[in-house]
Amino acid sequence: MAKEHDSAAIVYVFQCIRCFSNSILNGLLSFCLIDIDDRAVLLFILPTFCFSCAFVGINIGTDMTNLPPAEDVVAILRAHQITHVRLFDADRHMLNALANTEIEVMVGVTNEEVLGIGQTPSLAAAWINKNVAAYIPEINITAIAVGSEVLSTIPHAAPILVPAMNNLHRALVASNLNFQVKVSSPQSMDIIPKSFPPSTATFNSSWNSTMYQFLQFLRNTGSFFMLNAYPYYGYINGNGIFPIDYALFRQLPTTKQIVDSNTLFHYNSMYDAMVDAAYYSMEALNFSGIPVIVTETGWPWLGGANERDATVENARTYNGNLIRRVLNDSGPPSRPQTPISTYIYELFNEDKRPGPISEKNWGVFFTNGTSVYSLPLGTSEFTNNSSGDGLFCVAKPDADPSALKAGLDWACGQGMANCGAIQAGKPCFEPNNIQSHSSYAYNDYFHKMRSAGGTCDFGGTATTTSVDPSHGSCIFAGNPRSNLSGLVMPPSAPGPFIPSKTGSILRFSEIAYLVSTLLLALVQL
Repeated sequence: MAKEHDSAAIVYVFQCIRCFSNSILNGLLSFCLIDIDDRAVLLFILPTFCFSCAFVGINIGTDMTNLPPAEDVVAILRAHQITHVRLFDADRHMLNALANTEIEVMVGVTNEEVLGIGQTPSLAAAWINKNVAAYIPEINITAIAVGSEVLSTIPHAAPILVPAMNNLHRALVASNLNFQVKVSSPQSMDIIPKSFPPSTATFNSSWNSTMYQFLQFLRNTGSFFMLNAYPYYGYINGNGIFPIDYALFRQLPTTKQIVDSNTLFHYNSMYDAMVDAAYYSMEALNFSGIPVIVTETGWPWLGGANERDATVENARTYNGNLIRRVLNDSGPPSRPQTPISTYIYELFNEDKRPGPISEKNWGVFFTNGTSVYSLPLGTSEFTNNSSGDGLFCVAKPDADPSALKAGLDWACGQGMANCGAIQAGKPCFEPNNIQSHSSYAYNDYFHKMRSAGGTCDFGGTATTTSVDPSHGSCIFAGNPRSNLSGLVMPPSAPGPFIPSKTGSILRFSEIAYLVSTLLLALVQL
């Protein structure tokens, strides 16, 4: 009997390991029902991946006269180390070109397809088989975007949107792909009539029934809210209510900071306020815990005579600051621990789009692969060479301490400076005074953000100097020994739904811990 028990124990261990492996592939809470010695053992496997690692992806539109061959498009993506893309359809040429690249792909159901898929489950099953199942695992498809801004662009299709999502999800379940591929639908800010202050934001009440079903689906399937957030439109349609620096992620003077009077949260960017408006709108319908992913955002680089804010400099500033903000791995003020993965709109200009000149000029690249403007999208590119001219940003000796405290709090918070070195026990904690700590935080912000418009002002409490304030083991950014010469984009950060084949950050120590836990459970049998 002992040998039989030992044999059963070995089987148990391998079943546990297999279950554990499956949970890694799913990236979600999972469980296994294992039978040993006529006893059913319910084993829960907790998620082990870093869902707090945000990524920056890019949209690939096709509304243009001369779309390059799919192979050339993928070559551009790989040359710039772009790891996440969103397609507005499921074009087979593009999907075939993406095979074996490990780029994470979001495919799209077009608005024209939504009605049929929502009305006929067999069409949904056929769509999944043709456009998803047929390409996995060669292509890392991780999400399906059902339509594009359906509620605001084709409102008559609203009653069929959630049924379409349900039909697609059931087809994924039938193909055993529902853990890898999540279903959602991008919505525009137009469904939130009054987005500021964020704490009072609600969805358009005419969509309450649809939105309740929509959010219920997202929660039940472990999916996420897809938001198209455009500060460009928020700014130009605001008639001067908000300063352009607020739309471009630039630092605002203390006297002009944007504050939600209900929560007292400070909003350093319109982007964050828009994301928070979505969160508060979900809360108004009693839904929480559904993460927001921004499926479209960007800034046009060319406009007509009456579109003076559509410029190359503004587009570069917005998207450059956006990348830095997303890769900071923080959330909006109401949810600072929930990062915001984001897709930039867009890869190429779409000259066939209707509307003003700006509508046609959101692209980051020309179709020949050259950049419209320099934008660091990949690992080797994402540096800002902060130590080139020997300038440092420090607190003014005569600055008011309370003003310095406000500047320090902003720099370490919304300014996204790395303030770890000034914590107790760290190299720059001493001298322990507001002047020294503010100087370190101001300088870190200045060197990270000045190439994208960041300044050394902080409400008049800061100034630049060529005198290096580094001392002992406390090294300021800009010093040749500084390790803060730039930000680095993760080579393949996992999406909010399933990690890529190279995106796992599971550490050996975590594996050892879990294996030891399994062995302990074995001993106790």
